Amino acid sequence: MNEKKYGDPIGKAILEFADNRRPEDIIVTSDICDDDIIPIEVLFRKYDEMPEIEQQALKLAKGKILDVGAGAGAHATYLQDLGMDVECIDVSPGAVEFLKANELKAERINFFSLKDKKYDTLLLLMNGIGIAGKLSNLETTLAHAKTLLNPGGKIICDSSDIRYLYEDEDGSLWIDLNTEYYGNFRFQMKYKKEKGPWFDWLYVDFDSLFQAAKNVGLKAKRVVEIDDHYLAEITLEA
Repeated sequence: MNEKKYGDPIGKAILEFADNRRPEDIIVTSDICDDDIIPIEVLFRKYDEMPEIEQQALKLAKGKILDVGAGAGAHATYLQDLGMDVECIDVSPGAVEFLKANELKAERINFFSLKDKKYDTLLLLMNGIGIAGKLSNLETTLAHAKTLLNPGGKIICDSSDIRYLYEDEDGSLWIDLNTEYYGNFRFQMKYKKEKGPWFDWLYVDFDSLFQAAKNVGLKAKRVVEIDDHYLAEITLEA
């Protein structure tokens, strides 16, 4: 059997848009809902174009910062322009190539493979905490993040409680009881003819995030909530 080959849709989209500025959408396919799109321009937005939650998150960043899943570096660029010490990681070769070309410190590495480094702020924005994949992996993800924190350090992340997708008009839920958690998703990214591999991605409600953090000796605080989307600051328990 031939090994199935996957491309780098996010990286290709970033490099092409940077080169020609002609916007084409990234298609996000899910195993349980309709296709969605990521307009490529979103990855290149400036601070004043970011939603309020992201602006609040960047105001909380301090010290040595790691931007996890940095993409085209919108957040990292803003912080570096303020004179802050920022490093970026991403699994996309094209994204890392672009970040380096734009004078950002960047490394192509999986978050879970990152060891022997310490930061004051871990930024996991655009639902970056979703890298946990499933609710059952959230504690492991937070425990690993904890090993990367300096004393007094923090994790800044946002996510959404997507239970509204499963609510009937009377407020009752029609969640499949055979699934572990309603926020567990599987996605595949596509750009033009380029497809990435399927991957697990988590949308987690704040109460579940709070409990998972507590279980590994961290304390989560909800900073702001807008509709079903919230920003959390997670710190070491005193």
